Formats: sequence, structure tokens, C-alpha cells
Amino acid sequence: MGLPALLRLLLLLGSAAALPRRELLPYGAPRGDRLLQDGDDETSAVATLGKPLLFYETRFSHLYVGTNGIISTQDFPRETQYVDDDFPTDFPAIAPFLSDIDTSGGRGKIYYREDQSTEVLGQAAGLIHAGFPSAAAAAFAPIHAFIATWENVGAYEEVSRNSEPSKKRNTFQAVLASDDSDTYALFLYPDDGLQFFGTRPKESYNVQLELPARVGFSRGETDYLKREGPYYTLTSSEQSVKNLYQTSNSGIPGVWAFHIGSTSPLDNVMPAGVGEKPSVGHFQRPLESTLSSTTLEQNVLDADYPDEDIDYPEPFYDENEEDDIEFPTELVPDVYTRLDVLYSEPRRSGARLDSELESTLPYLVSSRRPAYPEMHGTKEGPSQAPPALEDEVESSQETGIRNPSSLEIKDSLLELTTQGLPANPEQDKAQPYPDSDTVLSDIFPVYPQREVMPQGYPENSPSFNRGRQVVGVDEDGSFNREGFTYNTASKETCDRNRSQCSQHAFCTDYATGFCCHCQPKFYGNGRHCLPEGAAHRLNGKVSGTLLVGQTPVHFSAVDLHAYIVGNDGRAYTAISHIPQPAARALMPLTPIGGLFGWLFALEKPGYENGFSVTGAKFTHSLEVTFYPGEERVHITQTADGLGPENYLSIKTNIQGQVPFIPENFTVHIAPYKELYHYSHSAVTSTAYRQYSLIFGSINQTFAYRLHQNISFHDCPPARHHRDVPAVQQLSVDRIFALYNDEERVLRYAITNQIGSREDVDECAESLSRCGHRSVCINSPGSYRCECPSGYQLAGDRPVCVPISPPSNPCEDGSHSCASADRARCVHHGGGSFSCVCQAGYTGNGHNCSDVDECAEGRCHQAAACYNTPGSFSCRCQPGYQGDGFHCTPETTQRLTPCEQERLYPQPAHGLPGVSAHPGLHRPQCDDEGNYRPLQCHSSTGFCWCVDGAGQEIAGSRRPPGTAPPHCRPSEPTQRPQTMCERWRQSLLEHYGGRPREDQYVPQCDALGNFNPLQCHGNSGYCWCVDESGREVHGTRSEPGVPPPCLPSLAPPTVQPSPRPDVTPPAAGTFLLYAQGQQIGYLPLNGTRLQKEMAKTLLSLHGSIVVGLDYDCREKMVYWTDVAGRTVNRASIEPGAEPETIINSGLMSPEGLTIDHFRRTMFWTDSGLDKIERARLDGSERRVLFDADLVNPRAIAVDAIRGNLYWTDWNREAPKIETSTVDGANRRILVNKDIGLPNGLTFDPFAKLICWADAGTKKLECTLPDGTGRRVIQNNLNYPFSIVSYANHFYHTDWRRDGVIAVNKDNGFLTDEYLPEQRSHLYGITAVYPYCPGGKVHLVQYRPAVVNM
Repeated sequence: MGLPALLRLLLLLGSAAALPRRELLPYGAPRGDRLLQDGDDETSAVATLGKPLLFYETRFSHLYVGTNGIISTQDFPRETQYVDDDFPTDFPAIAPFLSDIDTSGGRGKIYYREDQSTEVLGQAAGLIHAGFPSAAAAAFAPIHAFIATWENVGAYEEVSRNSEPSKKRNTFQAVLASDDSDTYALFLYPDDGLQFFGTRPKESYNVQLELPARVGFSRGETDYLKREGPYYTLTSSEQSVKNLYQTSNSGIPGVWAFHIGSTSPLDNVMPAGVGEKPSVGHFQRPLESTLSSTTLEQNVLDADYPDEDIDYPEPFYDENEEDDIEFPTELVPDVYTRLDVLYSEPRRSGARLDSELESTLPYLVSSRRPAYPEMHGTKEGPSQAPPALEDEVESSQETGIRNPSSLEIKDSLLELTTQGLPANPEQDKAQPYPDSDTVLSDIFPVYPQREVMPQGYPENSPSFNRGRQVVGVDEDGSFNREGFTYNTASKETCDRNRSQCSQHAFCTDYATGFCCHCQPKFYGNGRHCLPEGAAHRLNGKVSGTLLVGQTPVHFSAVDLHAYIVGNDGRAYTAISHIPQPAARALMPLTPIGGLFGWLFALEKPGYENGFSVTGAKFTHSLEVTFYPGEERVHITQTADGLGPENYLSIKTNIQGQVPFIPENFTVHIAPYKELYHYSHSAVTSTAYRQYSLIFGSINQTFAYRLHQNISFHDCPPARHHRDVPAVQQLSVDRIFALYNDEERVLRYAITNQIGSREDVDECAESLSRCGHRSVCINSPGSYRCECPSGYQLAGDRPVCVPISPPSNPCEDGSHSCASADRARCVHHGGGSFSCVCQAGYTGNGHNCSDVDECAEGRCHQAAACYNTPGSFSCRCQPGYQGDGFHCTPETTQRLTPCEQERLYPQPAHGLPGVSAHPGLHRPQCDDEGNYRPLQCHSSTGFCWCVDGAGQEIAGSRRPPGTAPPHCRPSEPTQRPQTMCERWRQSLLEHYGGRPREDQYVPQCDALGNFNPLQCHGNSGYCWCVDESGREVHGTRSEPGVPPPCLPSLAPPTVQPSPRPDVTPPAAGTFLLYAQGQQIGYLPLNGTRLQKEMAKTLLSLHGSIVVGLDYDCREKMVYWTDVAGRTVNRASIEPGAEPETIINSGLMSPEGLTIDHFRRTMFWTDSGLDKIERARLDGSERRVLFDADLVNPRAIAVDAIRGNLYWTDWNREAPKIETSTVDGANRRILVNKDIGLPNGLTFDPFAKLICWADAGTKKLECTLPDGTGRRVIQNNLNYPFSIVSYANHFYHTDWRRDGVIAVNKDNGFLTDEYLPEQRSHLYGITAVYPYCPGGKVHLVQYRPAVVNM
């Protein structure tokens, strides 16, 4: 690196200001850059590189640059498939600022080029070396670089006549520098370069949400199985995006460096390790998710760093984190705070990453070399110091991942950055350890051998670090009481081996060697220590060969992920992509996940869980024998140590035979207790467990015996000092085993506690009375005698006698199924069977009746239906032709060309800016059947002029959102817009000016009236409307069927099928959620989401359902529809149809709530800025509030006390208000420290009003009077709606496009459901099997005239 570049780098390192724009790598036309075409979703022509670059493990020679702040090695999909979604992407992505960017209309430029000039390569190398100062990275000399620059680009904005376009612009740059073996990436964010921090999704309709930009890397799908590859993400919130230009991982604000590809093993992107933070700051660890997902993520920028122009007198820290630990502080020269070292370990696929300093003691260093200082701290906040230069990151050798083991800085750079610094007198007094003469006992007291950690050690004493050494002494009768000698020449000592201890352990010397012991507030075997009470994650692979029944199944290296809640002993295990039928057959084998329950079980006083004994290296061998078939399977689980982020790595191998479990059967395992026997290097356990297979009324019980052995390496010198009970009992309270066919995930969930033995083993003590051939099986408080296969217990004594083979009821005719033409018998083994009705029949299998398909409307409306036993037939009526399922008039030849094309539309071709499948165009015809001069595409919004033959007139096409072309002489005056045109324009604005093919757009004729025929996009659903655009009841047709409002068709002879289909839910509590055109059903088992039973409850074509609530008395679901501008309801009983109850005076109805006591509903309208109420049938409608509202959204009611609550996300002054249900006593409840309060719910059990804020990312609650406010969760993504049930909250999330469960007590994110169809979810509500009771505080209801 040349001297000018070095001086520039030193100036940047020594400056606390953000990166000046002039320090970006040179770009623009004078540099030979190529310019990306202006637009909203443009992709560059392929950029062929002179030399390939490495991304992860693969070399690429082609790159593409996209408008939306992203670079890829392949062409991009449509932006709707990735721009609003979180990482990972399913294609390779390098994203310096992934958001919905639009450069049309002069809103910025995007440049890109490949460069091999010495100047540019030197500048890039200098920035990379600043972030990666190790010797290996210092040798990196790029031979070419790819530079992409987004200059003054704007965010996409909706087409609107009433709003001024934003003037906020962003500038940022991505640099990919490579040599023959490595590739590094630089993301540069100059001063004032980020003026907007996210963009609004195009699918948000009238919902004002802004998704923060995504920054990071994604490998994409890695093979033909579309398995998710590794990824790394840097941002998750608006604050983390702001931190991009204020902070750094390279020591230079606004400069972020990453190692993204190598010929050497590189599991994931490795960030630079030199952090630049505000002078007073603290990395705030986000509350981690407890979701049992196969992919986890974390961001390194979620700390709330202060803006540059604000003076923060107090340090930033989490006052709830480690409150009871005091850390030492040391004042150092301020320049050192700009050279703080952050160790950022690389993470595996999708792993979360925190660049967080370890809390350690002050290090003793030589005066000739400056010590790396601690961050400034206070008494309230921890002061954190970096590791000593010679310390190695724990587990770097165990996992094989390349970690920066030391901070290596060129002497010249070190001298330049430290020359002339004031001397530190305290530092000069300190001598290096262990080479100095400093006496160890002068620093740390010497502890007797039996006292690993003195009980009376002061709470405010320094915590132990990896340099800690404790000397233990063995006492005997000949010991000299006056003194002792200690010789380390003939044995291993802490002095030589303390690096083998965990960084959270101290080392103790014994007479025969050394041992490691975890510090207070940590647990483990000393070599591996984890924080007490924290959640832990385990990752691994599962392989095996199984014989399932008689079917061989092989699987290799499928993913295993486990999540452990340490403070209550819960363990969740998920295994992905085990092929069928092995996945279902493994459901009873809970010991696969039970190992993790034993490892991290909740400890009773005086007892230790498995991890405290074995640490993170052990082998678990398990042999299971199933009864009555005596199938046998062997399982081996090997732990390889702790990886990045203290993740335990597990390899599992399964070999043998297991019984077949039929589809749709569930497995139930009762709580059990199990004894574990402990020796010096092994733990053993033998148990007998029963499990039940349940399907409908079938409930069969089976069993298996298991023998397990856990071998590990203990520490012999400390054996006689450990006081682990020889026998401990593991109590397992709750066990769940589930398999989801759609996700292909096998899950185990167990709750565990380890403690004292409570049972006598009658079998081991020879107290049983089991006789000949029987086997004694111990159980808590008793025992049982079991027989091998082919035998059974005699009725009068505990001996085994032979049994005759069971008959097959399906073969011998002893079954009770209906006749063979109506039902079939299914044999399940032994004497068990089930009955299933044949196709065309319905019933329970024992009694099957014919299905009347004609009553279900299976035939075309213009066809006659003939029902037959088990089947039916259709025949077109006279005057129609077809197969009965699709009938067309025989008079087609009398239709005009326009009418003919309208009945049988053809695919449109050549529409600019439209995908290859834009949908069908139905031309607009006048009263005489001729083509109207102006034609508009109902799905894309394009309009053009045609001649008399319907052919497009060249040059007349206009894009959506612009004025249509004048296809005839203009009228003298411009008429005002009609209702149809206003509604059409409103929806087009909601759709972002470019509706999708499946979104409804009203069709208006040339005079602005509603076309009598309205069709929903390309779905094929059509219906007739009156002059006000309201649907004529009974006219909606199925796809491909001409609706009855066409003059060429006779009215249908049969009524259309009910619309929409109503699928009645099962009994019990469940959630309902709104997702665009449908309402989904998600049942609960207790508070757990039963994701495998989720389904669509209501399908509402042409709707956009937002608000949602349920009337528990009449079992009716109510919802708002912003597309139809209506309030609707439908019974959840079978055969019910939806009903529109409010269809006028609405613009954008959003929030909705039901008062089941007063039989009243309330809703918000963010278009008219109103809050209204009405009876549940739509009568007695009344405006409650139409003043002091800007953007009302969520609304909730306390029906018992008669109070109403609502949110207003006015960006200038967001607030939550309350009043009585009659509109009296209106007042502000919360207006401080809120941002975008989208969701609101009243918890009737805790009597709290709670809200989910997409701006602050918090879930908070307060008492109804505004007091007692507290935070439940402070790391949400983008919540929209929320509901309370039992001890959980459930909210819809726009970042995850799913339903998230949050525990009320601890704020943990306990579960999530992601629908298979990924799109935004809106309202959510809980449906109880009862109505919440209580004494009602009635408010006098005063009907009033509707005020529109």
C-alpha cells in the first residue's frame, strides 16, 4: 500500500466522523463505469469478469447488478419474490442495501465496472487490511475488483396526486476485491449517504408500514433439493440501518469489511474484527428467538447507537442484563477507544452473530507495548475488555473454523497510531505474567484443594478469567503443618495447560495434575462452560439406514437443530427432511431428543444435569427394542464440542429396524421418571416406556425397552472432590412428538428435571414375582412382567404362555365395514382395522351413504345433473354444447367479434413491462357489440386505442397510473370522476400503480359507469353488478363459465355453488388470521400452535381482509375488506355464506372489534379518519369520532367494563387513546416512546391493554389507566396485528409473513407458523369454545342518525 493511501487510512482511523463521500472508491463515467437503466426493477446486462471471484466456495465469472441495492451471480427473479422478504434468498445475493429502490424520473444513478488499476486495488486493500489486521489477511493483495455504486437513489413511492414526492436520497457503494484464492467485500456508507432506511412494501395496500433495508450475504439454494444455503445478515431494524454509517467493523465509520469467499474452508461469511463505536457505548444483545426453526439469525447492528449530533450523557446498556455482576473499570486514553478490538466469530449456516466483547479481568502487559484498553464503563454498566493478544478463541481448533486467534498489527502502523500518546503510570508498574517476579498469591488468594470456589467470595470481587490459576493441596497425616512444597516438574499443571479450560473457567492444580472448574454463574465440566439460565442451541447432522416394517430407508446428513430453555428445562428438537416412512416411525424414539433434555435438565439442589458432568464432548450409545415385534435399533450420538456462539455440535447415526406407523396416526407418550447411574467416565440408564398410536377412535398401546450409555472424559485429579450422587432421577413432565408432512420436519419437545431417586427397582432387588419366560420391567413405584413376542401372560399368574397368531378381520370377513362397493377395510396388524368409505360415498366406513354430487353443483350452470350410486353425470341443456362440466351457447356464430373475444378472451402479447403471462384481456364492447375505442387491461392497468377491428393503434398505449389516451375528440369540459373511476384509482394507488394478476381492479366503461360484468383479475371469477357497483346476489360464476348477466346467455337453471366455501373448524380454541383473499384457521393445543392442522377457513376472491374479530355468542366471524370497502360476516357453521353488513360510506376500513355483550361492533377507517360503531347486523350505525385522528388502525374493546381502545400511527404524533364504548371520556392513554403501534389487544384475564409496535419493535402492556407500563418483548420484527390468549400473545408479522407466539411471562418467542403461501398477514383473533364472562358495566346506548 502506497504512502498516500496509508496516510488516508490513518486519518480515517483517527477520526470519529463518518466517511466523507470523497473517500468512496472513484466511480462514474470518467472511470469507464457502465450505467444501469433507470427504473423501478431493472437488472444490468451480464458483467463478465476478466478473472473469476469466489463467493463462499464457488468461483463465478458473471455478475448482475440490480436496482434494489443488490448484486448477484445470476439474473434476478421478479422483485416481488425477494425485495420485501428477509434473508436468506433462494439465489446468490450480495446486498449492501436491499430495499425497493426506484431511479426513474431522474432519481439517481447506478454505476458498475470491473477495475484492475493499481490506485483502486491499493485503496481497497488498505480498507480490507484495516478490518482484517491478521498476518494471513495482511498478505491479501487483490488483482481485480468489481465496484457498484448507487448514487443519490430514491425509494419507490406510490402514484398519488395528493402527496409530494420524497426528496430523500441514498448513496452507498459495494466493492468485491479478489485474488486467486480469496474474495473480500467492502460496503461503504458515506456521511449523509443514508437518508431513508427502508421502503414500503408494494403489497401493503393502504397499510403504511416501512420495512428496513436488508444488508448481508446469502449463498442461495445449494442443490436440486433446494436446501437453504448459508447466509449472513447485518440489519433487522431501522436503528441497525442507521448504524451503518455511524459505526463499523473495520475501525472506520461507514466502512464494513467481510471475507466472503476462499479456496480454504469458509463455512460462512466472516466479518472484520476491528470495531468502531461511539465513545460511550455498549453492544446490546438482542433477545434471541426461541423458535425451533432450522435457520437462525442475528444482527450485529441492533445496538442503539446515538446520532452524531446528539449528546448522550449516559452510556447505552441493557439494564436488565447481568445486573448482579460487577465488572472492573480502568480509565485509558481516549484514542484507545477508537481502536477497540471486537472478536467476531464466523457462524454456520444462518447462525446469529454478536460482535460482543468478553468480560474479563484487566490484563497485565509490558510497558514497552500498549495494552488494548477496555471500553469506558460506569458502575451501572459492565466494562468490557478485549482478550489478550495471546489468547485464542475457544473452540477454534475443535470446529475447524478459521478464527482470528490474535490481533496482529503491523509495527509501523502501530507506532504511527500510538506515537506521542500520554504515558500510563499504572501500566508501567505492571509486569508481564507469568514471566515476571510477581507472586501469584499477591494477586489471587490460594484456595485449598477441596474449595473449588469459596462460598464466601465477595460479590463485588473480580470475576475469574482464563488467566486465573488456583493451587490445590492434598492433605495427609505426614503433612508439615508449618508449610508445604509444591513440585510441578513431574505432572501437568495449570501454568502449562490453562488454555484447555473454558474462558469462563478457572484452573486448579492438584497433586496428580490440573482440572478446570466453571466460574460462578456458569456450569459445565470446566473445559466447556455455559451461562446459567441462558437458552442454548445445538446443531448437527443425522444419518442412518432403517428397515421400517419391511421398507428399507436411507438418509444422510439431514439437519438437526435443538433449542433449550435453560431456566425451566425445556428442550425442543427438530430434524428436517428424513424420508418417509422413516420420519413417522421415529416419532416414538423421543430419546433422540431426550439426550438434550438430560444434558440441560433443570437441576434440583445438590444434583447436576448431564452437561455439568460431560461438558460438550461425549458419545451417547442407545439400543432400543420394540415390543411386541422385537424390532431393534441402535443410535449413536457424538458431541464434538462447542462451536461459534457456544452452539453444541452433534452427529447422530441410526441403524436397525423400527415398526411402521400408518399415516395420520399421532404418538402419545405419558410423563415418566428414569434413573441414571454415574461412574467416573460413564453414565448408564435402562428404562421401559409405553407409547400410544392414536387415530380417530383407534388407540393402541405399544412399548420399547432402552439401554443407554454416555461415555466421556472426566478429570481424574478432581474425582474424589466431586460430590455427584451415584444415582440421579430424571423426571420428564411433558413429551410431544410430531411430524409435519408439509415442512418434512420431525419434532420432539420435552420438559426435564434432574433430582433425587424416588423409586425402588424391584427387578434389580429381586423383589418381583415374574415367572417363566417373563421379563421384569421396573416402573416408578412398581414393576411389571412382560412377555416376548409370541407369548402372553397367563390370566392367573405372572408367567408367559404361547398365543395363537391373530386373524386378519379384513380377510376373514369378521370386520364391521360397509359392503365392498361402498367401503374398504384397512388392516393395521393383529386384530386392528379401520373402515374407509369408497369415493362417491360418505360416512364413518361402517355406514356409507351416497354423495349427491348434483346437490354440490358439480355440473355447469347450463347443464343437467344426474346422480347415480357412487357417481354422477352431467349433460348440457338444449341450446348449449359441451361435456356438461363446461357448456357454451350454440349461437356463438351470431356474436360480434368483440362479444366473441369477450366470451373467449385470448392471451395478450407484447405488453411492455408485463411478465410473459399477463393474463387474459377481455375487450370492452359498446351496446351494439362493437369495440370501444379505448381499451384497458383489467390486470395490468395499461390502456390503448383500437380501430374498428379491435387492432391497437400504434403509439397510443399508456402505462398504469397515467392519464388514458384520448381515443376520440376531447369533450368541451372535463367531467368529474365517477364512483367507479374513483374506486379504480384508489385501488390502483393501494396496489402501488401496478396490480398483480390476482388482484381485483374495477372495470369501468368509457363514461365511467361500472361495467355490468366484473371479473377478478385472471382468476376467472366473474359476477354482475348494479349501477352502484354492488354485486348482484347469486350471479357469481365459476372460472371459465360466462356469467348470467351476459345478454347472449340464458339465466342459469341452477344456483351457483356457495361462495366462498366454508370449512367448519373443529372444537376447541383456535386462531383466525387474515391473509389477503382468505381467512386462515390455526388450532391451538393448549397454547402450542398445531401447524400441521392449519387450513383455509374462508376463501374470499377479490377481497383484501384486514380487520378480523369473532362473536363468541353467535359463532360468527367479522372482517373488514379494504378492496370491497365493506364490513362482512360469516358463520363458521357448515353451509353458511358470507354476508355484507356495511357497504357504503367506507373508504379504507381497517381495525375491527366485537362487543359480544352489547351486540355491537366498532371499526376504524384510515381513509376517512373515523371511528364508527353499529349493531352486529349493521343497523343503528353511528360515528363516534371524526376529529383529532390521522391514521387510526387497531381497535380493541373491554366488553366487561365498557371501555374502547384504539391506535393512531400518525408519524408526527403516534398515540393510543381510550374512551367508553359510547364515546364518552375520550383521552390519550400512551403517547410517549411509541412509533408505529399496529396491533392492539385487551387481555381480559390480566386486565391489561397491550400493543405491538413496528416502529420500536416492542410488545408492551399497561393497565387501563395508563400506569404500570412494561415491556414484554423488545426484539419483534414487523408486527401488524396481535391477540391475547392464556399466557401467550400471538401476532402476525410482515417480515416473517407468519404468526408468532410470545410467552407473556418471560417474553420468549416460543413458536411460529409460516403459511405455505407466502404473503402478508393482517388481522388475527382467537376463537374460544366459550364466551368470556363477568359482570357487564353497561353504558347507555344512544342510537343516532348515521353521519357520513
